[in-house]
Amino acid sequence: MAQQLPLSSASSEADLHFHQAALLALLYVRGLSCRDVNKLLKHVPLAQMVTEPECLQCYGVKANIIGALSALNMADYKREIQAFKHQGIDVIALGTSAYPELLAELPDAPLLLFCRGNTQLLKRPQIAMVGSRSASLAGKRCAQEIAQQLSTAGLIITSGMAMGVDAMSHQGALMATGQTVAVLGTGVDICYPRRNKALRDDILAKGLLVSEFVPTTPARAMHFPRRNRIIAGLSVATLVVEAERKSGSLITAELAADYNREVMAIPGSINNPYAKGCHKLIKEGAALVESAKDVLQELGFSAQNGLYIKSEPTYREDENSILRHIGYEPTCVDDIASSAEVPITELLTQLVDLELEGLIESTSEGYVKTGGG
Repeated sequence: MAQQLPLSSASSEADLHFHQAALLALLYVRGLSCRDVNKLLKHVPLAQMVTEPECLQCYGVKANIIGALSALNMADYKREIQAFKHQGIDVIALGTSAYPELLAELPDAPLLLFCRGNTQLLKRPQIAMVGSRSASLAGKRCAQEIAQQLSTAGLIITSGMAMGVDAMSHQGALMATGQTVAVLGTGVDICYPRRNKALRDDILAKGLLVSEFVPTTPARAMHFPRRNRIIAGLSVATLVVEAERKSGSLITAELAADYNREVMAIPGSINNPYAKGCHKLIKEGAALVESAKDVLQELGFSAQNGLYIKSEPTYREDENSILRHIGYEPTCVDDIASSAEVPITELLTQLVDLELEGLIESTSEGYVKTGGG
């Protein structure tokens, strides 16, 4: 579990608004990184950081940063947060219940997530699918087919909305449930690359666009490694479809391994340069997968009669315990985890098990018990 941060409880709308504005203000302070802020928040409440910044001297914060914090006008940042909301952009703040728990485990977890679309997808189990922008036709087809099957099985497909494997992974999810998360290296109000505008619009209809970058932020090369850590951090596993030996996709996979998440790779021809990155990962211990069935088995599932179910149907003791905390009205993941006293990472796997067995169903507001449960 991620360490609980001494942030404000955000128990009221005013508290939440201040919390969001304070984190937004910190984003603008030059020389203060997400990693720095995450470290400081383990010792200093957020409100104190922005209202009494001189207290940060004892933690080694430089005088110029303390000076910048002292000059902050919180009213400006509150207005900016409000403007984002008027534009239909949701702002999810680190330290609040809406923030994805897996992402909060990162030492450099984003302070804010700017979102357009269905934010409830952030509470569902996600699998990252990444690969080359210049993937082969076979690689693109493979990404689309596996994404479609994994989406049908109940996993949220998360990728970076780039050309090639990213785009086809999103497309596969759209062909199934439509539930896919695109993590951007720009503001969520900017479409990059422009040729993916139709894909972006399709994702907005049922899926979610996410970025740590403030709206209107253009694409820059340095943004994409930062985006990659979010893709890996949101996901229970990362699947690399095609990638060269030196590529952003391998960086994403390495980050996933650093976060103790499952890493998988699809092998290819020894003559395909875009298979060499996958072969490298497999040599280093990534799971070799050739199908959606293999992915689900790595995550604890198997295919039978065209439906994905648990390999061993003797799930009852643990999963019946979870079922007792889900009713016929939607219950959000946080509430289930709290009442069942189960770590969120373990709970997400069990929820997928129950959903694939037809005992529960996911909705935009949470999980509900079906007639079979």
